[in-house]
Amino acid sequence: MTATHSQIEALVRPEPVRHHVPHGPELPGHWMQVINLSVWYGARQAVEGVNMTVRPKAATAIIGPSGCGKSTFIRCLNRMHEVGAGVNRVSGQVLLDGHDIYAPSVDPVKVRRHIGMVFQRPNPFPSMSVAENVVAGLRLVSNPTKSQVDETVERCLDQAALWDEVKDKLSASGASLSGGQQQRLCIARALAVSPDVLLMDEPCSALDPIATAKIEQLIIELKRDYTIVIVTHNMQQAQRVADETAFFLAAEDRIGRLVEMAPTGQLFAHPADERTAAYVAGRFG
Repeated sequence: MTATHSQIEALVRPEPVRHHVPHGPELPGHWMQVINLSVWYGARQAVEGVNMTVRPKAATAIIGPSGCGKSTFIRCLNRMHEVGAGVNRVSGQVLLDGHDIYAPSVDPVKVRRHIGMVFQRPNPFPSMSVAENVVAGLRLVSNPTKSQVDETVERCLDQAALWDEVKDKLSASGASLSGGQQQRLCIARALAVSPDVLLMDEPCSALDPIATAKIEQLIIELKRDYTIVIVTHNMQQAQRVADETAFFLAAEDRIGRLVEMAPTGQLFAHPADERTAAYVAGRFG
């Protein structure tokens, strides 16, 4: 049954907010900790007071309706928001293995070397070949030999489940691949610099179901070695790939907040907050 306007207003009220209190996990792999993160676009606040821990070698999904700050939040996890116009202030902390990526002495370019990102739409460099796309980032941070380039291209394309499909056309333009192949090429490019964490902002939204299934299987395989955070509008996708899920929601003030975060099965089957229950049941959003 569809919720009435008044029911929806009640569900999106800003209080109480259930935060996932951060604790550094005693597990192998790279973990992230977000402490009281708030974000502003000019005078308008977009995200308020987010606290969460991102587990190592696991996939964490971020879900919620449009306009709740999901993409803004994930771009703040590697300071990518500083590349584009809009966000002018971020407060709070984002820790990678206990180190604050917003500390004054930290170079944001080096942050993105450790915390890579894959965007909503595939963005291979059209003037570069498939092989050159893979090592484009690597060349910015090192001067690899030909043998290192060849090894990196094959290893990363294999990690991205793309090697068998493109090994005979490595010199072709990256833009000549299908949409799903281009997205996996972008994933291979992100992996080439050996990141600790991989962020994905709706990586399947522009793909067909077959390509989406390949990306989802890839995420399941990659989380054995990498810490992954994925923004998705697809709740079924979150249930298929994520170990933990965080639900964001913006109230009438249009400020995005973390409502709750829990193991994925628990959040969808037994959510702790009635707003989460209404969203995952499809009653709004």
